[in-house]
Amino acid sequence: MNDDSLLLRTATVRDRPALVGIWRRAVEATHDFLTRGDIDEIETEVRTAALPGLDVTLAERGAGIPAGWIGVDGTRVEALFVDPSEHRRGVGTALLISAIATVPEVTVDVNEQNPSALRFYLRHGFVQVGRSERDGKGRPFPLLHLRRG
Repeated sequence: MNDDSLLLRTATVRDRPALVGIWRRAVEATHDFLTRGDIDEIETEVRTAALPGLDVTLAERGAGIPAGWIGVDGTRVEALFVDPSEHRRGVGTALLISAIATVPEVTVDVNEQNPSALRFYLRHGFVQVGRSERDGKGRPFPLLHLRRG
């Protein structure tokens, strides 16, 4: 019997390799504006700085197969990545809804060159409230600042 249910749980340190793997596959599938060098550099930041500082929820499909994750810092969604094999199957929506259910106002930044992510957040009630020419590390990847609530 195939159990296709989705389970959300708090990620642990042992989950980090799977989280980074999902991050990498998702970025390679959706961030075509990044070079391999950009991805390698950012992956190091995700592994060493971002993940340890976030409250991370992991979505697992069936018998513990990692499907996606969301990282939150207070009222800010810092990361939401879904394995490409799980795109358009409700994983991102389930993670976002669980993360923001009790928060009256939530913010997130989205790469301007990632229109599918922008559409996702707009569908979930976010509105654009600003724009930056560069990302948080000063790289030339414009960010759209979004807010919900």
